[in-house]
Amino acid sequence: MIDLGLTKLALIGAVALVVIGPEKLPAVARMAGTLFGRAQRYINNVKAEVNREMQMDELRKMQSNIVAAASNMNKSVTEDLADAGKDLTEAVAEANHAYMSSDDHSVLPTDGELAAKRRDFRQKKLAQTSRLPMWFKRQSGRKTRVMSGAARVARYRPGSAKTVKFFH
Repeated sequence: MIDLGLTKLALIGAVALVVIGPEKLPAVARMAGTLFGRAQRYINNVKAEVNREMQMDELRKMQSNIVAAASNMNKSVTEDLADAGKDLTEAVAEANHAYMSSDDHSVLPTDGELAAKRRDFRQKKLAQTSRLPMWFKRQSGRKTRVMSGAARVARYRPGSAKTVKFFH
């Protein structure tokens, strides 16, 4: 870059004053300032565009790396799942073979037994969920125990009237 010191700028100003003249020098200086500003803005725009392109290239490289890592991960997970599925299939086949070769088939319940268990389970579950808790019955005023009329009178009779007096 051109190194312009104070002495060189003074020399250029003196030559411009002599060549251009004192009347036109302010207009020429204004024009030179606007051209210099335009050149600076153009250079800054070019620098910014180059920086954006470099960042886009870096982002594209990062994206390609991430896509490659994701595809490798997907491939390894798929392979692991396939291996696990194959092992599971082999284990089920061995268990079925061992079950079929044994004479004791009474371990598994029959369809009728399973249906009875399902029915009993549903009835028990319905009985448990349909019951209201005691705290709710007390809170809502529902009776939890049935009392006879005589027992109710005896229980809620005032203290002085609890003893029965007969006329003699």
